[in-house]
Amino acid sequence: MKVFVDTSALISLLDRDDGNHARAAKAFEKLRKKDAILVCSNYVLVETCAIIQHRLGLGALRSFQKDFFPLLVTVWVDEDIHMAATSAVLAAGKRRLSLVDCSSFEVMRRSGIDRAFTFDRHFQQQGFSCLP
Repeated sequence: MKVFVDTSALISLLDRDDGNHARAAKAFEKLRKKDAILVCSNYVLVETCAIIQHRLGLGALRSFQKDFFPLLVTVWVDEDIHMAATSAVLAAGKRRLSLVDCSSFEVMRRSGIDRAFTFDRHFQQQGFSCLP
C-alpha cells in the first residue's frame, strides 16, 4: 500500500507539542507495521524542513533528515507537475489552498496513490482517503 505523506502529518509527528502529535504517532506506527510505502514530494520536504527549522530548530531538522528521510520515497516535482499545480491553484481561487498542496494532489494522481497521511482537509476535498 502506498500512502502520500503530507507536511501536516510530518510536523504533527515530530512536534510533541502539536495538538495532533498523539494521533500522528499512532497512525505512523500502524503504517510502519503494515509496511506501507510512504511517498512524499520534494516540495513537501522543503516545506516541512522550513517549518521544522523555524519551530523546532536545527537539531530537530538534523534528526528529521537522519531518521525520517530514509523512510520516505521522494517524488521530484518536475516542470509539468509544477505547471499543473500552479494552474490548479489559480483555478481554485482559494487563498488557503497552496501550491504545495496542489503539487501533492498532482503527484498522487500521477502515481496512482489514493491515500494520504495528513491533517489537511484539502486532501479529502480532492477525493483522497485520509489517515488518521
